[in-house]
Amino acid sequence: MKRGGTKSIAELVRLTCREEGIETPLNEYRLIQAWGQVLGAAVRSYTKEVKIYNQVLFVKVTSSVLRQELQMNRKSLVRKLNDHVKAQVITDIVFR
Repeated sequence: MKRGGTKSIAELVRLTCREEGIETPLNEYRLIQAWGQVLGAAVRSYTKEVKIYNQVLFVKVTSSVLRQELQMNRKSLVRKLNDHVKAQVITDIVFR
């Protein structure tokens, strides 16, 4: 006998997270954790602080040369980080 309207557990978890209002904070956390994975250990070692406020990722970088390099590639980085989390979490990055 075939059941109608069945949903996968992953879909039920996603719907519950959305209904409870924790989907966005969860995606933001996943994106912050992905910073080191997407950019690698070298960039992670020069990173002091990573946080998200109003869909903007704020990153404190200790190397001015690296900051300039990242600044030139920020649109690409936004795309890569959002793709890694499979959600539109950030719209821009600010390097300090």
